[in-house]
Amino acid sequence: MKIIFFVKFAFSTNAFTNYSLTQSIEEISKIGYEGVEIMCDVPHAYPPNLNEDKISEISKLLIRNGVQISNLNAFTLFGLGDTYHPSWIENAKDARDLRINHTLNCINLAQKLGAKNISIEPGGPVEVPTSREKYLELFADGIRQVLPEAEKKHIKILVEPEPELLLESSTEFLHFMKEFDSEFLKLNFDIGHFYCVNEDPSALILKLREYIVHFHVADIKNRKHFHLIPGHGSIDFKTVFATINEIGYDGYVTVELYPYKTNPIEAASESLRYLNSI
Repeated sequence: MKIIFFVKFAFSTNAFTNYSLTQSIEEISKIGYEGVEIMCDVPHAYPPNLNEDKISEISKLLIRNGVQISNLNAFTLFGLGDTYHPSWIENAKDARDLRINHTLNCINLAQKLGAKNISIEPGGPVEVPTSREKYLELFADGIRQVLPEAEKKHIKILVEPEPELLLESSTEFLHFMKEFDSEFLKLNFDIGHFYCVNEDPSALILKLREYIVHFHVADIKNRKHFHLIPGHGSIDFKTVFATINEIGYDGYVTVELYPYKTNPIEAASESLRYLNSI
């Protein structure tokens, strides 16, 4: 008997940084994706660069191209620093405040665009000799400053564990979540990230099902954190998607291939063909 999957595929604009946001959405739609994850950073939808007219233009653009927002990616911050900085766990309060304010701006943007969730970094890089408990305290304090606004505007904040950042594993994520009891603080389940830290994505989907709101997908080879087109690495996606189906998930799975900035259209096209084939 054929198994029917109800997930919807989206593609992240962070592979299209050589394109405008308008061009990115148009190309992603033409390829056949139902959704788009918008990068809340330069050169796409960095909140300080958007006035009400520009936000309205984005909304109309999405409608015109027949795609919906799968997620707003509030992870990177090249508008002020780089991929990870300023982070939630900087020693300097001024730097932490920049991250907090950016997240608040992304929550506000999500409400205006009709997006349901934003994804954030899991604390940030652990770079100086400070106790892990101190870093966790700083991250938790930052979340407490943005969570009331997310709850007020009904926007879910999705923590995205990543190798070599404060929260890497499912165990670390679950330990951190004990500090909170909110329907608006959940998980962006990056299949490749968990695979990189020697965890079984399929088993974790069952373990973390109550927290999962959105998925990122990219392939990984030899557990090395480098995003590959699905089918080019070692992840058993047939089993992963069967497990996603098992938990009744019918939301978006967003392909995230930022290393393919020189050929995003080809990467997005091949990814969708592969995902549809399984």
